Amino acid sequence: MNSAREESTIVSRQDVEDRIRALLDGMSLEEKVGQLNLVQCTGPHVVEDLAPDIRAGRIGSILNVEDRDAINALQYIAVNESRHGIPLLIGRDVIHGYHTIAPLPLGQAASFNPAVVRDCARVAAQEASAFGINWTFAPMIDIARDPRWGRIAESFGEDPFLTGQLGTAMIHGFQISEDNGADTLIACAKHFAGYGASEAGRDYNTTNVPLNELRNVYLPPFQAARAAGVGTFMTSFSDIDGIPATASDFLLKTVLREEWGFEGAVVSDWDAIHQLCVHGLCENDVEATHLSADAGVDIDMVSAAYQQHMPELIANGRMSIARLDELAGNVLRTKILGGLMDRDVTSPPDEPPRMAALTKVREAAEQSLVLLRNEQNILPLNAAHIERLAVIGPLADEPVEQLGTWIFDGDAARSVTPLSALKSMLDGDVAVDYVRALETSRSRDRGGFDDALNAAGAADAVVLFLGEESILSGEAHCRADITLPGVQADLVRRLRTTGKPLIGVILAGRPLAMGDIIEHFDALIYAWHPGSMGGPAIADTLFGRCVPSGKLPVSFPTMSGQVPIYYGHKQTGRPATPETVIHIDDIPAGAEQTSLGMTAFHLDAGYQPLFPFGFGLSYTTFHYSDLSINHHDIPMGGSVVVEASVTNSGDRSGTEIVQLYIRDRFGSLTRPVRELKGFKRVHLEPGETRKVSFRLHTDDLAFYGRNGQFAAEPGAFDVWVSASSVGGLHAVFSISG
Repeated sequence: MNSAREESTIVSRQDVEDRIRALLDGMSLEEKVGQLNLVQCTGPHVVEDLAPDIRAGRIGSILNVEDRDAINALQYIAVNESRHGIPLLIGRDVIHGYHTIAPLPLGQAASFNPAVVRDCARVAAQEASAFGINWTFAPMIDIARDPRWGRIAESFGEDPFLTGQLGTAMIHGFQISEDNGADTLIACAKHFAGYGASEAGRDYNTTNVPLNELRNVYLPPFQAARAAGVGTFMTSFSDIDGIPATASDFLLKTVLREEWGFEGAVVSDWDAIHQLCVHGLCENDVEATHLSADAGVDIDMVSAAYQQHMPELIANGRMSIARLDELAGNVLRTKILGGLMDRDVTSPPDEPPRMAALTKVREAAEQSLVLLRNEQNILPLNAAHIERLAVIGPLADEPVEQLGTWIFDGDAARSVTPLSALKSMLDGDVAVDYVRALETSRSRDRGGFDDALNAAGAADAVVLFLGEESILSGEAHCRADITLPGVQADLVRRLRTTGKPLIGVILAGRPLAMGDIIEHFDALIYAWHPGSMGGPAIADTLFGRCVPSGKLPVSFPTMSGQVPIYYGHKQTGRPATPETVIHIDDIPAGAEQTSLGMTAFHLDAGYQPLFPFGFGLSYTTFHYSDLSINHHDIPMGGSVVVEASVTNSGDRSGTEIVQLYIRDRFGSLTRPVRELKGFKRVHLEPGETRKVSFRLHTDDLAFYGRNGQFAAEPGAFDVWVSASSVGGLHAVFSISG
């Protein structure tokens, strides 16, 4: 495999820099600023509207032009009618698919399978590039530990290691091609940085992230993206310690450029340069332009602040031509390394075969499903033992809603819904009675409950499709109460009274707090928003054609008030244990006030999540044994090999995601109680045993310590090989000083 980016490395770095220098030397001030100008233009006259500015070199990038012919015409003007023939960056939010939609990134993360994430990005890149798009604003690799935040749907969850691995896979899927790179997209790692820590889970809100957390939790996935060769970075809307990311010298100069050596373009988020004034950092757009450009934002997304005010800053000596050349040079370098300067950008490749794309996203949907509950092995269902199946709920037959958030170009005609997939699979052998029961997931009208109860009463089993419509998650769609919206919980309780097996399938863009109703389900599958082929994936899993293997990439709270709750928390001085927890209902009336013996828990929710990170059931069972480590004491710079045997102890073949966790017992800064350091998908036949091996180098145990340096520290480490972030086989090793 190769990409335009990889091919360009054959040419020496000096050749690339000479090419940039030659272009800059021939460009006017207006043309240089034009390379920094990203504009949006929509409507039927987009070519006529943009053509004069493109010819004059006043535009370097466009976004949200959807028509293939219009994009080709604009590129033709840029390449053939402007002075320097520099192609345009054509940007679009291609997040988890273009026409064919894969599961949400959070759902893809449940697969713990980088290959699946890469393949879904490859499909998206092939489809989008066929319409002339060459730049996507993905992956979003913000660490998301607050499910109230709508954009958790775009994330890979709460863990830095998993996010780094999957973000790398998505970048490779977008940017690496098997041909000349024409069917690739330049990826964009966003949002740099800390956006996932928005206070109260409210989008665009302030983030208060201590330097320790920033360095050790929020930045590692971005560093992994840099190492993966990501083409661009996007700044976060939010401020950190009083400085919005779009004006942060620390993030953009110290970390990104100086420490990591990134040489591509940095783009602001939508209108973020102007919004520095709204934040209260700048008095006007002139100052916002100065601060953003000085910090290192190369491309101004839609605010036009650079175009309007940068010449003025240069004229009055507040900004140098050399600085402008750096910014424009970063954009040119991105275009060169992305292959745009060396291929015919006016003739995009053909769109890939639809069936091949659907096959890939179906595989992703299958691996994204997480079995959270399966009492008395009610699943998988056996069609031979069922005469009537009741399918109930507002999300059983919604082609658009199953696609999820931020799918501007998604083709709902490609969706196969769960209801249609079940009818097709059962094909008259089992009668399928469908009752919507609620008009939407938010509905409070119980008028359809009686029909649902009648259908359930006449059926041998009930499959209930609940959750959230896609509009309830994503950018600017945050929720304070993350229980099932509307009266869905009441519907669950009513259906429970029928005594029929009740199987829940949840379609949602975030973890939902279901502590009040979880016991009413005999079985529960979490399907996220599973994309175009979510229906067949769900149907096949319900009836055992597929064995669920997904694991949670984020912890599920019992109730909304537990948020944030995540596995990699600190120990505290008073860690909770099962023995120390008391429930609010167990406190006698008139009890004396005391804190003696108390620990860190909620009186009404305890201290544990409803379901922990890494959790997921299967239709078979897996037994872990024979943990071994080859060294109990290793020198700095050494490695330890951790091995364990995993046996399929059930009667069906299945795939287990084996996880490796560590804990640094004592450090110069307090460390998390567990950290994911490895995972492997292992397929086992019934009775089969396989030894799973992980190698840990001391570099894998490094962190930014009290002195601000990134290094491993001597001392004792716990290590677990386990099926989730709870429990597992345990051993101890040490790094000698």
